[in-house]
Amino acid sequence: MATLKDVAMLAGVGMSTASRAISGAGPVSAESMKKVQAAIEQLNFRPSSIGRSLSAQSLGIIGIYVPSFFGAYYGTILKQTDIELRAVRRHVVVATGCGDGTPRDEAIEAVKFLIGRDCDGIVVLGHDLHDEDMLALRKMHPKLAFLNRHSAQLEEASFCPDHRRGGQLAAQTLLEAGHRQLAVISGPAGTSDNQARMEGFFEELERHGVGRFAVQSIESDFSREGGFTATRRLIEARQAGEEGRRFTGLFCANDEMAVGAMAACHRAGIDVPDEVSIVGYDDDYSAEYSSPGLTSVHIPMQQLTQNAVRWLLNQCYGTEHAIERDFPVTMSKRGSVADLSRR
Repeated sequence: MATLKDVAMLAGVGMSTASRAISGAGPVSAESMKKVQAAIEQLNFRPSSIGRSLSAQSLGIIGIYVPSFFGAYYGTILKQTDIELRAVRRHVVVATGCGDGTPRDEAIEAVKFLIGRDCDGIVVLGHDLHDEDMLALRKMHPKLAFLNRHSAQLEEASFCPDHRRGGQLAAQTLLEAGHRQLAVISGPAGTSDNQARMEGFFEELERHGVGRFAVQSIESDFSREGGFTATRRLIEARQAGEEGRRFTGLFCANDEMAVGAMAACHRAGIDVPDEVSIVGYDDDYSAEYSSPGLTSVHIPMQQLTQNAVRWLLNQCYGTEHAIERDFPVTMSKRGSVADLSRR
């Protein structure tokens, strides 16, 4: 791989002249510029080589790892990242996982990929990572911001809402509406944010005398298809008259699955909310436009992403953005929950 020294030697100029010609930071004669450009072309001197060779120069690139490009949740994160970087004239490189590894393995591999591409800083959607993974990656690249993942050892770099509180709000909403026969469609058991919201949900139920054993629970994958399939299973058990399988309230661990659940109910001739009330999670931009409107735990993902990216810009480029650390979790109540106490 060609270096700055190779370019300077081939062009017949000094290292400082070659550096100024490449970076644009300082005067260079037209003749020297022409020689340096010819040397760059001949040697195939790439931007990554510039990043390694010029200690004072960055590539102006921020990387971001997301597990998927699909769905409103990831769309919000990617859109807000793009908005923030455009405002400071920086580019973004987006990576997902690849191969047949676990979600944790894919996350680690993707972040290493971005590190290898000389990104100045990296936003990591890290709910599949363990604490030790975060620390190991931070040692490899000091300018990482972890989105939707908390670490007590990396407080400054962590941007995460209180998902336990979110689960509590979901339970409170159903209980206050008189629902005590409940079902749950959770996300993947290994993801930290899903674990927290499920813990909060069941803790709140138990405080009101509804034991975990009394709640039907199915694990799914955060997708609409997963929510649809899981709800079909719940409906089939309900219609078969299996003991303890009747439910009037359903909590889905994200809005994508909740939309799939609503579709499954409609196709089965089950009215939402008169027969089954549904609560989602995230309150992404599709929740308001579902039919009926989806009652959902509001996670301020746009603000979370904005502050994570701005914190990283401060670290990488010396900007002075004010950084918020408090991200209140609230409930957006719409038409998908019926109040049984009024019947």
